[in-house]
Amino acid sequence: MESASYRFAVLGAGAWGTAVASVLAQQPRHRVALWIHRPENAKVLLEKRENVRLLPGLSIPKSVLLTTDLREALEGADLLIAAIPTAYLRSSLAPVAARMPPAVPMLSLVKGIEVHTFRRPTEILAEVCGARPLAVLSGPSHADEVSRGMPTSLVVASDDPALARWVQQRLSTERFRVYTNLDLVGVELGGALKNIIGIAAGICDGLGFGDNAKAALLTRGLSEMARFGVALGAEQQTFWGLAGMGDLITTCFSKHGRNRAVGQRLAQGEKPDAILSSMQMVAEGVFTARSVFEKAGHMQINMPITTEVYRVLYESKDPRTAVTDLMVRELRHEGQ
Repeated sequence: MESASYRFAVLGAGAWGTAVASVLAQQPRHRVALWIHRPENAKVLLEKRENVRLLPGLSIPKSVLLTTDLREALEGADLLIAAIPTAYLRSSLAPVAARMPPAVPMLSLVKGIEVHTFRRPTEILAEVCGARPLAVLSGPSHADEVSRGMPTSLVVASDDPALARWVQQRLSTERFRVYTNLDLVGVELGGALKNIIGIAAGICDGLGFGDNAKAALLTRGLSEMARFGVALGAEQQTFWGLAGMGDLITTCFSKHGRNRAVGQRLAQGEKPDAILSSMQMVAEGVFTARSVFEKAGHMQINMPITTEVYRVLYESKDPRTAVTDLMVRELRHEGQ
């Protein structure tokens, strides 16, 4: 029997970081520390052992060490796990990167693309935290469902097959199944791009359109995601898997979907700034839409859905007009 113990440091106590820490803690050989980066969250988390704001009613296992002390969280860690939204990832980790143990592998739970630099989360981690093996975990995975023990399947990708397999073995449980993939770029882009389509799906719902429109949106959205990903070096097949199609379906239909909720509210006439300021969690698709729109324009990649989402978000375009403009574009072959 395997008797070794393993230590994990989860950096970021948001909903997803909390959920993954709880999954890891299910195995008795695991020692899990959850670093609380934001002081305003620390008091309640430490007192109640519950992420009251984001995962109300769900207790964090007693075996998870909750701490605001980064040194305590990192001590003896076999794996560092980044769980901070893309928009804050660099600024949160840069001041403390020198305190991170060198060469320890790092797993990203982050879905998004950095505005202006177009860096994926693992690229940000490499720049900020120094050279080390990197992996990303992605797929259809709402933190609430995972925390409640509902069956979930995801994919871990890395350029290092041994690291991907190691993470797979450490994370997998009877309710949390992890597959491996070597296409780190595709898995990471899938997790980011689906949020843009999620906003479009919310607009579709908010305008009261039916199943026909939603099905067409997901199908064409997935094609758009794959076209963009392949242009950036990803494998097309990745987008038909958990990090592409799987995550896209969840994002576009679930009641938990933050990006879908943004789209619904846009369709009802609310302004982006007002929507974002009222949300407790980060809707990554708002920032990703800008990054991808700019990148696609520079590379001359046809991204009609992304373009219209961008214009609704950043140019105050009426959502109904955006849908009409998508429908009356030049007729073309389905493969284009």
